[in-house]
Amino acid sequence: MVIPGSNAEHALQEIYGTSKKAAAFYKKQMLDYLNPEMCEFITQQEMVFIASSDVKGECDCSFRAGPPGFIHVTGTRSLAYPEYRGNGVFASLGNFSENPHIGMLFIDFFNSTVGLHINGTAKIIANEDICHLPDTVTQVTHPGGQQPLHWVSVHVEEAYIHCSKHIPLLKKLDKELHWGTDDEVRKGGDYFKAKRCARPWGSIAEGVAEDAPSEDPAL
Repeated sequence: MVIPGSNAEHALQEIYGTSKKAAAFYKKQMLDYLNPEMCEFITQQEMVFIASSDVKGECDCSFRAGPPGFIHVTGTRSLAYPEYRGNGVFASLGNFSENPHIGMLFIDFFNSTVGLHINGTAKIIANEDICHLPDTVTQVTHPGGQQPLHWVSVHVEEAYIHCSKHIPLLKKLDKELHWGTDDEVRKGGDYFKAKRCARPWGSIAEGVAEDAPSEDPAL
């Protein structure tokens, strides 16, 4: 029997005396597929946090949102979600192109306050090449009228609960969503005042290279 988790996880479980507790979690809560309750949960979600890393292990965590059902359950071990035009950086897709491992975290802030972890591998698929989804799905458009540029197909390897005890129950308020806008104010503008800050690759605002501040030796 293959025990879930990495060798490093098992080593730490031994060190800290949690092996029995972890084994109970693997046995009772972790699956290598999506059961009907997980599938239903996913179709109700409007957001997901996505973790990826490049071939060197340098990580990125991103956020995707859409109407309920924008993450499509395509099988008991597969998901697909659309990628729309964004900031042009392709941080997540760039990582997937050289390291397919993906971590997804769905959190229901508004009803159950339960989360769902999904770990697996991701594959980038052109919008026109999504042939395993129904035509009605491949033609899906964002509420702002955008067509997906790509899709990410995910093969599920682990699926398990994130317990609700520390997840806040939030209330959804009315907000006009400007899907696909390039308006700087509606996108948040330069909220963190980064445009004129120094950075190792130069100041874009000033058009000259500047040195970023050195690390605080007290940290």
